[in-house]
Amino acid sequence: MTSPLEQKKIRITGPSVVTANRTWDGAVVYRTAKQGWSTELSDSAVVSTSDAARALLAEATADDVGAVGPYIAPVELKDGGKLKPGNLREHIRAKGVTIDLQVPA
Repeated sequence: MTSPLEQKKIRITGPSVVTANRTWDGAVVYRTAKQGWSTELSDSAVVSTSDAARALLAEATADDVGAVGPYIAPVELKDGGKLKPGNLREHIRAKGVTIDLQVPA
């Protein structure tokens, strides 16, 4: 979770969303414009200014029942308004684990 001191330093350089992990199963979730959470990046509220990001993050942080560890993440707006993760970390979080979790027999 972002501390109040760090929230003052928020700098947005492009479209961004707030993401976290759902409390009951750890799923990656995104804050929506309707003040809820969704597992779909396409449902997320997109902000483009530091003030808007700070407000969305504060709202998400206050909802510690629905999700934990909210933070601001960059996204890319593709043709037709489709959202894509904006950095490697978010690509990995969106796709799931990067290793085979099966135990050899």
